[in-house]
Amino acid sequence: MKPKLLSIVASLLLSLPFSSAQTAAPLDKPVIQRDASGVITLTCATPGAHIRYSLDGSDPTPKAGQYLAPIELPYGGTVKARAFSEDRQQRSDLAEATVDAVRVGPRPPSSVVPVTQNRDWPGYDWTKRHAAVCALVRERKPRIVFIGDSITHFFGGEPCDWRRVGERVWKKYYGSRNAVDLGFGWDRTENVLWRLQHGELDGASPRVAVIHIGTNNLGTNTPAEIAAGIRAICDEIRARSSRTYILLLAIMPRGETPDATRAKLGEVNKLIALLGFEDGITFLDIGPYLVNRDGTISRDVMGDFLHPTEKGYAIWAGQMEPTLKRLLGEQ
Repeated sequence: MKPKLLSIVASLLLSLPFSSAQTAAPLDKPVIQRDASGVITLTCATPGAHIRYSLDGSDPTPKAGQYLAPIELPYGGTVKARAFSEDRQQRSDLAEATVDAVRVGPRPPSSVVPVTQNRDWPGYDWTKRHAAVCALVRERKPRIVFIGDSITHFFGGEPCDWRRVGERVWKKYYGSRNAVDLGFGWDRTENVLWRLQHGELDGASPRVAVIHIGTNNLGTNTPAEIAAGIRAICDEIRARSSRTYILLLAIMPRGETPDATRAKLGEVNKLIALLGFEDGITFLDIGPYLVNRDGTISRDVMGDFLHPTEKGYAIWAGQMEPTLKRLLGEQ
């Protein structure tokens, strides 16, 4: 190739734009600090970076929970954190710290330690949904709130940021009742606790809070730990809105046929049923109406044997309606 032609090619190559991943400066590693009471704060010197963290020993990925507020770890533990660019394409080096306990006693299970999550991203953005829920609750001051995971998230109502499988059922039963959907895909009890402690009931005092949570904890916690997380949620609601009636639902059955997971789920339900004897809490198990006589689940009720179809949501709403009417003072 002639020298003049080489010079032209080189000039063209130099003029081509590089991707942000090639030209962006490295992200600063987060700094982990703890105060005397065991409260952890995370900071990053890179403007616009998002810090994602874990408390379970795992390496924070782009789907890890975003750091949004100080983390309370009075019983000690391990914190890992990475900074990510807004598009989650860049990541910093890992920051890690093991902190000692400042409070005497056994370390509580993960089911009762409030944390954020983003496991379903990019299906929806957990952080953005939390902000939308907080704003909607302040504006609407709902009469009914539905609190839970994706099983609640897909039901219907506002805010809408993903699938709404049961929307027609929702409109039929709750469209005129000022209800808000506080269901978040992939949430566990610890994520619901974080949400309640960071604004999702602020400025409102619902007449009824319908709670269905715990199925996503089955793989990581014991029945007693899951029940402890559900109790903590009930306690949090009563502390923030003492006049709110709690309608606590048994965890719905899952899996096409009865198995070990279903048996573990049953153990949790036996424990949380006891909460129904406390003032202000009503326990209701609609599980028997979602399964066939032989214990199997039909795809027309739960398409993936976990999430209700429109028919499944109709069963849920219909079986819950008499109890909900009583708690709302409509009969």
